[in-house]
Amino acid sequence: MNNKILKLSTIGLVISAICTAAFAGEQLDPRSEQYQKKFPKQYNTWKKTIEQDKKIDEVKENPNLAVLWAGYAFSRDYDTPRGHQYAVTDLRGTLRVGSPDADHKDLQPMACWSCKGPDVPRMITEQGEDGFFSEKWSAAGSEIVNTIGCQDCHEPGSSKLRVSRPFAQRAMDKIGKNWDDASRTDKKAMVCGQCHVEYYFEKETKKAAFPWDNGVDTDSVEEFFDSIEFVDWTHQISKTPMLKAQHPDYETWSSGVHGQNDVTCIDCHMPKITNAKGRKFTDHQVGNPFDRFEVGCANCHEQSKEQMLAVVANRQAMINELKDWVETQLVHAHYEAGAAIKAGATAAELKPIQDDIRHSQWRWDHATASHGIAMHNPEEALRVLGTAIDLSADARVKLARLLGEKGVKQPVAIPDISTKEKAQKAIGLDMDKLEAEKATFSETVLPAWDKEAEERQAKYDK
Repeated sequence: MNNKILKLSTIGLVISAICTAAFAGEQLDPRSEQYQKKFPKQYNTWKKTIEQDKKIDEVKENPNLAVLWAGYAFSRDYDTPRGHQYAVTDLRGTLRVGSPDADHKDLQPMACWSCKGPDVPRMITEQGEDGFFSEKWSAAGSEIVNTIGCQDCHEPGSSKLRVSRPFAQRAMDKIGKNWDDASRTDKKAMVCGQCHVEYYFEKETKKAAFPWDNGVDTDSVEEFFDSIEFVDWTHQISKTPMLKAQHPDYETWSSGVHGQNDVTCIDCHMPKITNAKGRKFTDHQVGNPFDRFEVGCANCHEQSKEQMLAVVANRQAMINELKDWVETQLVHAHYEAGAAIKAGATAAELKPIQDDIRHSQWRWDHATASHGIAMHNPEEALRVLGTAIDLSADARVKLARLLGEKGVKQPVAIPDISTKEKAQKAIGLDMDKLEAEKATFSETVLPAWDKEAEERQAKYDK
């Protein structure tokens, strides 16, 4: 009897070990292809995000950006986002990460990968957050190769939603969004909100974090950053300690009309559609709601698509008018502050001016870096841009007085920044050199990363 019990116990342990190993393998295999058989409709629509390939060079469209971001990598290039299929490709290709190899140091920390695909939660599971974030960006070049996909939003092998980044869930906890207690509606928004947010890299650890300690609105985040004396970069011309907003979509949506009425990101950007057999499923071709107006917007809105497009276009025009006004004021403020520095202005004299510039540009950026704000929360965009105009005007009034005291002739001359090329040259960027380095990087480093990744991932199939 004892021998039989021992044998059964041993068999049980073996089965348990096999199941645990199988689950671990599934959990750590980040490839979305493993979901194709079980969830074919969702997988096939997810693959269609490759069709969302339009990329607009924002700096070319608006050369002011090069000056506003002078001294920061964004002045090199900044393109509109494309479909989820391009997350890894576009991060590898941007000049903002530089061209790291044996002779070029990384410009960015590991945290730049934080939302680019399911390899990130895999690596955090394997290494822990301390291990993952301790390296530079290029250290994960052959590791993070799977673009944004199934395991970013779903538990491994399941359709069950999850927040896959522990740093994101800690931030959600701060604003009362504990996952276990969250409603289905909250969870649908939180899954998208783990990436479509404003974030920063902690000073010492370089870990990704969300600045939500005081709240998620523009003013509260600004207050938090000031309280910890956080600086993304020091402006090349005005020497202002600057902040760079990322894409605060979750934050601006949450206080807008859709967020206040429990209409989530998924409801609009991933609507339910009907397949050939008459069964409904969630369309995973995340994109512009107007592309699927009848199955999304029309569920709530009585207006026609044309009417709704006109409403959004009018909102965007009002936002753009204020945005352009702030940009012009800030460009002049940066150059005027630079002139004051050359004339011998002290740090004490510059401090209140630089505070105004910092806060004005932060508000301009936070209101416009959220690409869908004309639909998500146009009222907040206009409010925040209005305060940005006031702050930039205050900075220039103070600068006029200071420049007068220093005997500087006014108005301060602004170089020709009418095109991207002229603006980048004005701030001293050698774009030919940067682009040549990126071409070499793409031809030599990327193939090596891909080969190493292919060999590593082949082990999953075994």
